[in-house]
Amino acid sequence: MATPPDRVNVLLIGSGGREHAIAWRLTQSPRLGTLWVQKGANAGLVALGRECPEELTPGKAFFLTRWCDREEIGLVVIGPEGPLAEGMADVLSAPGRLVFGPRRDLALIESDKAWAKSLMREALVPTAEGRVFTSAAAALRYVNDRDEPCVVKMAGLCAGKGVTVCSTTEEARVAIRACFAGVREGDHAAKVVIEERLDGQELSVLALVDGKTITILDPCQDHKQVGEGDTGPNTGGMGAYCPTPLAPDALLDTVSRQILVPTVDALRRRVEDESAAVPFRGVLFAGLMLTPGGPKVLEYNARFGDPETQALMMRFQGDLLGLLWHTANGSLDEASFSMDSRTACCVVVCAQGYPGAPRTGDRIEGIADAEAEAGTGEVVKVFHASTKPLGPGSAGAVSAGGRVVGVTALAQSLTEAAALATRAAARIHFPGAFFRKDIGHRVLAGSAPVSS
Repeated sequence: MATPPDRVNVLLIGSGGREHAIAWRLTQSPRLGTLWVQKGANAGLVALGRECPEELTPGKAFFLTRWCDREEIGLVVIGPEGPLAEGMADVLSAPGRLVFGPRRDLALIESDKAWAKSLMREALVPTAEGRVFTSAAAALRYVNDRDEPCVVKMAGLCAGKGVTVCSTTEEARVAIRACFAGVREGDHAAKVVIEERLDGQELSVLALVDGKTITILDPCQDHKQVGEGDTGPNTGGMGAYCPTPLAPDALLDTVSRQILVPTVDALRRRVEDESAAVPFRGVLFAGLMLTPGGPKVLEYNARFGDPETQALMMRFQGDLLGLLWHTANGSLDEASFSMDSRTACCVVVCAQGYPGAPRTGDRIEGIADAEAEAGTGEVVKVFHASTKPLGPGSAGAVSAGGRVVGVTALAQSLTEAAALATRAAARIHFPGAFFRKDIGHRVLAGSAPVSS
């Protein structure tokens, strides 16, 4: 039986609301030694851990491995997609040091949508029909010939904002030209996936995977459009709630059998001829559309979702450090945890201009007031995302990006959690701050299905 050490020093890579929520739970682990966060981390992370003295990039591989050895880092937790795509798991993995997050060639399931599409076809995973294009001219001819609604996706990483749901051919043409703008025809960077548009409710299913064991976490529903009623351009996520009534046990059984298990098997086949290779270990995040014909994969991510993680961490009960350690160690079947029976709802407070160029540098007020909104049997926690500490010795913070903080509430029902999170978010103040007031509306109001 594998057992985590009594004391584990952890390096947490990333500086968003996801990482603040993970760090918050890690600091509650009795096994945690020193929590290290990346240089220049947000104000919430800086308050919980020690900053790494150098930038965390693969280009500093020699320094980072020596530094991890010197500081006796036993577990590296990689939060965002960027470092995974850059191969940080490959750089930092070493005897005696585990990494939570897949190596670069398996992180392609998120960083290259064309690669992921090929893997899904190989595994017979239900997904939207689509084609890959490296030429704007060919892509334009394709949508002109079809003349029907479609979805245009940049093949690479785009922080949730490289997807355009098109109702008309002209919208598709505009999206294609935008994807190919500034790159040469045939360039690897100029790769676009054009898919059929699916109708239904969206669902986020996150599963811990250690190469052989799959543990599905409680499903969430994210809200990506910037405007209320699911209008406007896509963002990195305006809010999420967990659990969702859209995913009864029977549906999750289907997702496991038809989607997750075949995908993990396909990933394992990609490494089975490499005797020293480490299998996929981390989070496999399936973004699904619940269509009349059953669940279909919109996209895969190779890490925890954001803002889904804020809602999940609010409900998590147990030793998160131990759970991540077991996943990275390949002994997930020996881990245990539970989830609070209450519902969590996260509302993201954004800066003026988001999802375009956001206003930054404004002092954030009202965090303590927001957390004080919780009543008996309720909890409100504000997770920092794009913030910076106000200054040395100060507990304040300033805005530093588009999604500034995530206000997450825990209450007995989705109705109560959504109302509490919305009231608490209204307590957060800085110039131009805005947030959606309808997180959860798709099930609370029985609204019409969305398309993606």
